[in-house]
Amino acid sequence: MGNRLARTGAAIGVVAALGACSTNGGAQDQSPEFTGRGPITLAAGKDNSGTLTKVVDRWNKAHSKEPVRIIDLSDSPDEQRRRMIQNAELKSGEFTVLSLDTVWTAEFAANRWVLPIPEDAIDPSAFLKPTVEGASYRGHMYAVPETSDGGLLFYRKDLLQKAGAKPPATWGQMRQACDKVLALPEAEGMSCYAGQFEKYEGLTVNFAEMVNGAGGLIMDAEGRPAVDSPEAERGLQFFVEAFKEGLIPKKAITFKEEEGRQAFQGGRLVFHRQWPYQYALASNEDGSSKVSGRFSVAPLPGMDGPGVSSLGGHNLAVSAFAKNKATALDFVKFMTSEKMQREKLLLNSNAPTLGSLYDEKSLIAKYPYLPVLKQSILSATPRPRVVRYGDATTAIQESAYSALKGETTPREALRQLQGKLERISQGE
Repeated sequence: MGNRLARTGAAIGVVAALGACSTNGGAQDQSPEFTGRGPITLAAGKDNSGTLTKVVDRWNKAHSKEPVRIIDLSDSPDEQRRRMIQNAELKSGEFTVLSLDTVWTAEFAANRWVLPIPEDAIDPSAFLKPTVEGASYRGHMYAVPETSDGGLLFYRKDLLQKAGAKPPATWGQMRQACDKVLALPEAEGMSCYAGQFEKYEGLTVNFAEMVNGAGGLIMDAEGRPAVDSPEAERGLQFFVEAFKEGLIPKKAITFKEEEGRQAFQGGRLVFHRQWPYQYALASNEDGSSKVSGRFSVAPLPGMDGPGVSSLGGHNLAVSAFAKNKATALDFVKFMTSEKMQREKLLLNSNAPTLGSLYDEKSLIAKYPYLPVLKQSILSATPRPRVVRYGDATTAIQESAYSALKGETTPREALRQLQGKLERISQGE
């Protein structure tokens, strides 16, 4: 989200560099006691699919004296993070368990808003390594990986087959495949490609894939900003030109995950960069999807070869200010268990964090993309894991958005972003 593993080290370097600047000191010095039993809450993004509600109901039926109440936050990751930070700064016990985007762990741990997970509570070796890294800060787990995510290229296999085209390994091959497909009568009114390009967290994810997929870096191995490079410019330039030429429809500049999903399921896109949750929804045979049985998935393409996915996913952490922490820890273990991860995969194609589930033949038969997804996650690149992540992602979004809209050139956008990230890394 070979090449990608090196960048994982770069992102970890950023955490170390910026974590040292934190005025809160090392959160790992805490010695929390996970005591207290009773009702708790789970703060998470809006449960549009109903999957979270179904799984939490399993817990509540078995733990009537320790029920969990879901607090639905916004659809927007940025708004979810804002609410959680606001709650933490008030030292409020309203949120007991937090569903954190994997990239927020460093910020919440460094500020002592969440507690380190007891070492004897979780076996980290059972989880995919990148997911454990995304749940850790300074060598300690501050959350438990619940779901992971790697970007996938959804494509209309029926149209590619009819046009005599293959799933693309490069952006150039994707362009060539679209030329063939869009010439078909069946493709009238369709567009080639879309991702997540609105000015929000999804754009940070997509921008990182543009840069990394062209051989560039946002941060180098020492945690220093390195985005002002010919490679990064080459990657961003491709997508700027794709908007200008109509390869990407103009309205895609407003796309988040759901807008793109609706376009793909509505038969309006040949290719779509998306998380795996789209697979189950696009496969529905209830009339909500026009592409059921007509699509497949492939690894993300890059500039000169296979692309680089950004690492996605969510981790469950326990608030430092909550009551009933013993119940909270048991609930986290329940939610991240093999049984519940399998159920979430079957309910809504949520990507597991336990490596064993990717190798089950029965699951692969139902979700043929699992081997592709596992490789996507194992070789994914995390977004910068920095204590001041909010500032960093805002800077990335502003620069990328202005370039994609044609308001600044890719060269100038990257130059400005380099300066912003340097100031952020220096604590300015």
